[in-house]
Amino acid sequence: MNEHMQTLLDKALTLTEALPWIKRTWGRTVVIKYGGSAMTDPAMRASIADDIVLMKLVGVNPVIVHGGGPDITAYMERLGMPVEFRNGLRVTPPEAMEVVKMVLVGKNNKDIVSDINSHGRYAVGISGDDGNLIRARQLDPALGMVGEVTGVDTTVVDDLISDGFIPVIATVGAGEDGASYNINADTAAGEIAAALGAEKIIFLTDVDGLYADFADKGSLISALSLEQARAMVARGEVEKGMLPKVQACVRALEGGVSRAHILNGTTPHALLLEVYTDAGVGTMITRNGERVTAAEDGAV
Repeated sequence: MNEHMQTLLDKALTLTEALPWIKRTWGRTVVIKYGGSAMTDPAMRASIADDIVLMKLVGVNPVIVHGGGPDITAYMERLGMPVEFRNGLRVTPPEAMEVVKMVLVGKNNKDIVSDINSHGRYAVGISGDDGNLIRARQLDPALGMVGEVTGVDTTVVDDLISDGFIPVIATVGAGEDGASYNINADTAAGEIAAALGAEKIIFLTDVDGLYADFADKGSLISALSLEQARAMVARGEVEKGMLPKVQACVRALEGGVSRAHILNGTTPHALLLEVYTDAGVGTMITRNGERVTAAEDGAV
């Protein structure tokens, strides 16, 4: 067999492997938390947009939840505003909240929508303020306008999905006091996935997944159970930057989501590799901690 024919055969085998996973996920909702350097690299943004549109075209209902920390920091510094974090949360006085909304809703959200809509009429951008999607209250007066989620009303998201759109959600929350609150994007994604009854939640980050020892890149955990994830958090074994993601995975699974994934968003087509292949990439958290083929999972 010549090299060209082998290449074509490999592509055909990849499509064959994807088929049962396409059947498994048809009509299901997948929440994708989008952030990190993947949001700032134009080539990575284009690749992720390709993957999201392809998922939509083969029957998945993607829901995108995004943050924008690096851009918020850059704009605050440009405006001469102090940048401070406490326990991983941005101190957000009222004047900083205006910048947060401007960047998340007015820039990052529209950039992601534009990337997806370069392929056609697919995405609609909203924020947690819209339709009281994310309801929130102040987490700690010392943090200013940082909020904790008190409820999620998915009506506006359900309507967009029913109309054939991909919702792209900026993580600003609506307070009962009429104020807007800055919500941790990982936390918001977990709450939204649980409220939607999503099939999966996927976190795109800057590392390959969850490590047993972050300093040892050979200790990547391919799969673990919900109970193991809870135990790692309780024992303080989760690297600080990964902790909100693991906690959000746990919350989503406790809320009925079937699977949670942590992937390196800078890996080309990581979304497709995780969703549509048996081996997958990154770290997957399930109730029993096992990776299975689509056939074993009941898709065929």
